[in-house]
Amino acid sequence: ARRALEVAAAGGHHLLLVGPPGCGKTLLASRLPGLLPQASEDEALEAAAIASVSGRGLDPAHWRQRRFRAPHHTASAVALIGGGAEPRPGEVSLAHEGVLFLDELPEWSRQALEVLREPLESGVVTVSRAARSAEFPARFQLVAAMNPCPCGWAGDTSGRCRCSPDAIRRYRGRISGPLMDRIDLHVHVPRLPPSQLRPDGPPGESSAAVQARVAVARTRQLERSGTPNARLDEAQMRACCRLDNGDQALLERAAESLRLSARSMHRILRVARTIADLAGSADIATAHLTEAIGYRRMGSADGL
Repeated sequence: ARRALEVAAAGGHHLLLVGPPGCGKTLLASRLPGLLPQASEDEALEAAAIASVSGRGLDPAHWRQRRFRAPHHTASAVALIGGGAEPRPGEVSLAHEGVLFLDELPEWSRQALEVLREPLESGVVTVSRAARSAEFPARFQLVAAMNPCPCGWAGDTSGRCRCSPDAIRRYRGRISGPLMDRIDLHVHVPRLPPSQLRPDGPPGESSAAVQARVAVARTRQLERSGTPNARLDEAQMRACCRLDNGDQALLERAAESLRLSARSMHRILRVARTIADLAGSADIATAHLTEAIGYRRMGSADGL
C-alpha cells in the first residue's frame, strides 16, 4: 500500500484502498498531500481563486500547499460537484490540484458517485442553472477507501467474516464499473499483526525521503511531456509509453484474462510509465508493466 501511494503521488494517479476496519487506509490517504510536489504559483493562484469564490477565504500560511478534502459519505451530489442558485464550487473544485478523499466508498449514494465520472476525465465541472451557468476547474487526485464486505472482514486471516456471497456482491455492486475503471490503482491493505504495531518498533521511511523520489520522477514527466503521467493524452501516451513486442503481448494477454476495457489498458500504460520514472528508466521494462498490471488485478486476499 505504501508503494502504491508513492506511485500515485509520482504520477498523479487515482487510488482505491481496500481493507478491513482500522488497517490504516485513512492514515495512508491523509499522508498523500505530504508526498506530492509543492504546488506551482499558477496552481496556487487557481486554488486561491476557487477558495475566494466559495466564500471560504484564503489562509496565506498554507500558500502552495496541496488541499486535502475529505467530505462525509452523507454529502450530496450538489455538495460534491457544486451548485446552488448562484453556482458555487463543490468539493471536487475545492480539491483542485490537491486530494479528494472519499472514505467508506460503497456507503456514498450512487448519484453522488456517478457525478465524479466527468470531472475525473475532463478536470472541469460545468454547473448550469436557469439563470446562469459556471465552469469550475476540478483537476483533483481521487483517493477512495472501502471495506471488502459489509462487516469489513472478508478475506481476513481471522476468518471472522460471516457475510454471504450475495451480500458481498451487492455491497461491492454499489460502485459502478465505469467509476472503478477510472481509478488507476486498486490496492489491498491487510491488517497488520500486533507485533508490527509496537510503539518502540523500528521507524518507517520518512515522508521527506519518499517525497524526494516523487519530486525527481515528477520532474522527469514535466520535462518530457509537460504534464503528470496520469494526464497524458493519446498522442503523448503513444510517444511516452511504447512497449516492445513481448510486453505488448503480455499486456494484451492480461487484458483478455482480466477482461479489461481499453480505458483500463491505457491507465496501466500510464502507471507503468510512472513506475519506470521512479526507477529512473527511459523505457518501460517488463517489471514496470507487470507491477502496473498487478494494481488492476485486485488480489485474491480481498477477492475484488
